[in-house]
Amino acid sequence: MTGTLSRAVRALTALLVTAAAAQAQTVAITGGTVHPVSGAVIEHGTVIIKDGVITAVGRDVAIPDGATRIDATGKVVTPGFFHAATSIGVHLLETGGEQEATEDADTGAVSPSFAVAEGINPAAIEIPVVRMQGVTTAIVLPDGDFLPGQAAAIDLDGSDLAQITVRPSVAMVANLGQRAKPANGGSRAGTLQRLRQLLRDAREYDERRADFRRAQIEPLAAPAAELEALLPVLRGELPLYVAVNRRSDIESALRIAQEFKLHLVLRGAAEGWQVAGEIAAAQVPVVVEPLRDIPDLEAPAVRLDNATLLADAGVHVTLAQPDEAHSRDLRLEAGNAVRNGMKWETALAAVTLEPARAFGLGDRYGSLEPGKVADVVVWSGDPLELSGVPEHVLIRGRDVPLVSRQTELLQRYRELPPAR
Repeated sequence: MTGTLSRAVRALTALLVTAAAAQAQTVAITGGTVHPVSGAVIEHGTVIIKDGVITAVGRDVAIPDGATRIDATGKVVTPGFFHAATSIGVHLLETGGEQEATEDADTGAVSPSFAVAEGINPAAIEIPVVRMQGVTTAIVLPDGDFLPGQAAAIDLDGSDLAQITVRPSVAMVANLGQRAKPANGGSRAGTLQRLRQLLRDAREYDERRADFRRAQIEPLAAPAAELEALLPVLRGELPLYVAVNRRSDIESALRIAQEFKLHLVLRGAAEGWQVAGEIAAAQVPVVVEPLRDIPDLEAPAVRLDNATLLADAGVHVTLAQPDEAHSRDLRLEAGNAVRNGMKWETALAAVTLEPARAFGLGDRYGSLEPGKVADVVVWSGDPLELSGVPEHVLIRGRDVPLVSRQTELLQRYRELPPAR
């Protein structure tokens, strides 16, 4: 028994040593057209990675002895794509999205303390599918009508929550549009009034905690835990990530951000082109769905070049694909933004560096620079074209196998058994 246990311990130790060596491996991506995003394009460039971090980027870069080489000659090298509005890992597509299989919502319209991070399933089948299309980092959103809670930032590689989590609370999510009306008396004015009251009461709670504990304060708009969760928003430590589309709703969000000195990020902004100058002046980043073009109650003045007009006005634009079943198509959203007038370089930044900066992760993610997390994709061609496909996807320096349930099923049923 002792001998068996000893052998098991030795085997486990060898496995851990092997895993550690793989993590510490030095990788050199050579010969490709490198798009750092934060700087000029580098022809025949090299990217050096060590211990999951980029250590050098350039044309004449010395390759360390023993480095694993990836030949990118004739290929395109970019940062991994950053998807800023997903339900990856919490809206489980393998079950068809039945209610019992969703983990992205808490009960009640006001749930700022709800953190979606702990409900994410690192083994969700859509994660490999999405990362096979070059997406390496994602913002996972809670779902709700008004103030559903806190979004999380994750890397799309890892076997448990600790491995995939970049930041468990990266933004406070809110909705100030049509969807929020039923929870707030049936009107937009009621929604804005309730949000202001929540923010005021959170501030008062913070200033009068002792009075609150002694019940020497008037009743507040939400329980203590919910008000506590709003304090990082009031301090500017956590962005308020607001879904708005109508011009008037965008203007309302900008007013509230100015009143309370909030770090605001707009999501949707389908009529943003009408107030692009005001958004740019307020230095508020915007997450846009570039293929939204059907007028509705939320955005009767929607247009396909919305993202282009915003970017041209100086707004920091991020591009997103809102349909959880098609998060893998983020690069095609960017390609269509180019088709509708956006500069290619701007569209690439809108799915890499811009979202990283919008959510306070720009010092670690979004570009190919020394010191940043080694999320790198080697493409066969233009990543914003259908013809370009990922040949290598590295997440934190690990060359992730380009395998998913879809590819496994393809191989399994590529040749059907002969008919009897």
